[in-house]
Amino acid sequence: MKTIIYKRHVADEIRAALKDTPVVMLVGARQTGKTTLVRHLAEREHPAQYVTFDDLTMRAAARASPQGFLAGFGESVVLDEIQMAPELLPAIKMEVDRDRRPGRFILTGSANVLALPKVSESLAGRMALFALYPLSQGELRGRRESFVDAVFAQRLSVRQLPTMSPVELRETMARGGYPEVQSRTDAERRAQWFRDYANTILQRDIKELAQIEGLLQLPALLSLLATRVGGLLNQAELGRALQIPQTTVKRYLALLECAFLVWRLPTWSANLGKRLVKTPKLYFTDTGLAMHLAGAVDGVRDSVRGLFLENFAIGEIQRQATWSRIRPRLYHFREQTGKEVDLVLEASDGRCVLLEIKRGDAVRPDDLKSLRWTAEQVGSRVVRSILLYTGREMVPFGPETWVVPLQTLWTLAA
Repeated sequence: MKTIIYKRHVADEIRAALKDTPVVMLVGARQTGKTTLVRHLAEREHPAQYVTFDDLTMRAAARASPQGFLAGFGESVVLDEIQMAPELLPAIKMEVDRDRRPGRFILTGSANVLALPKVSESLAGRMALFALYPLSQGELRGRRESFVDAVFAQRLSVRQLPTMSPVELRETMARGGYPEVQSRTDAERRAQWFRDYANTILQRDIKELAQIEGLLQLPALLSLLATRVGGLLNQAELGRALQIPQTTVKRYLALLECAFLVWRLPTWSANLGKRLVKTPKLYFTDTGLAMHLAGAVDGVRDSVRGLFLENFAIGEIQRQATWSRIRPRLYHFREQTGKEVDLVLEASDGRCVLLEIKRGDAVRPDDLKSLRWTAEQVGSRVVRSILLYTGREMVPFGPETWVVPLQTLWTLAA
C-alpha cells in the first residue's frame, strides 16, 4: 500500500526557523507524522543526518557520553524521540553556545521533554518549539485553513455551505486525524488501530517516562476521561470514581498530558470583578481516540453528542492557531452563576473572539444568551461572537454576532 504524504501547514514555520535558529524542536503525540516531516526536510531541503532513539544502541550511546555522541555528527543532525535521551539536552546547549549556526539540531519528541523532571537545563533563546497535532480537516483535504484569522478580520460575508449529514459528521469525528488511520476503510480495522495505539502508549511510552511500574489504573483513567471530554477537571471526583488517591490522579494526568494525549483549556478572565470558576477543562488531542475509548463510535446519537462535537471543533481551532497570523491563546470562560462560553480566542493585543459550539441544524435566540452577556461585560475587546452549529447557513444575528456552520472551520478564508 502506497503511503500518503500529507502537506503539514506548520512545515513552513519550521523551514523559516531552520534558517535563523540553532535548535528546532517538533513535539506531539506518537503517530502524528513528526518523523515523516523531519526526514523529508533532512533528505530534501535541509541536509542532516538522522538518528532515532527508538534504537536501543543509539539511546545507550547518547546516555553514556552525551558530548562524545554529538561530536560524531556533521553540521546538522536530526535527533528523533529526544525524550528517550534527555541527557543530551545540556550537551546540545553547550554545543549551541559554542557554535550558534542555524539549523544545527532538529529534535522531535513524543513527550514534553522540557517538562521532564530530569531536564535541568533550558534551551530558552536557542530553540524554536513547534507542535504537530493529528491532521486537521484542511490538511486531510489539501487546503490551508484560515478560520482563525478570518474571525478576527474586519468583515464576514454571508455564505451557504453543503449540509454535513449526522452520519458524515460521525464518520469524520470517529476517524480522527492520525495519518495511519486514514487509509483504513473498515471501521473495525480502525477500531483495532486505536486500541493498539492506546495500549502501546500506556504500556510502553508512559511507563518509560515515569520509570515506575505502578500505573495499573492509568488505562481506566484515560477511558473515564474520554467520557467526560469538555468537562471541568475535577481531580477529587476522578479519584473517587476510580478509588485511587487524588495525588495519583494528579500524577497520571501529568503523564497523559506529557504524552500529548490530553490537554487542558485554562479559564479566561477579563477582570470582570466577578467570581469566576478557575478550573480548566480537559480535552483529547484527537477526537477519534476519545470516541473509541468511550465506546461512542457506533450509533449516530451517541457519537455526535455535544461534548465530542465540542472536542472536535476546539481541536480544529487549536491546530489552526499554530500557523495562523494572529496566533491567539485559547481559553474557556465560566462564571460562578453558570454563564459560560466554550472558547475564547485572545490575540496578543487583547482582542477577543468568543465561540460557542452547538449540535443541531437550527438556532434560537436563547442559544446566543451566554455569548451576548459575555460580550456586553467585556466590551470593546470582543471583535466578534460566533455560534458554530451543524446547519448550513452562515447568518448574522446582530452586530458582529454570527451563526456559522461547522464546516467553515476548514472552508472559511481570511
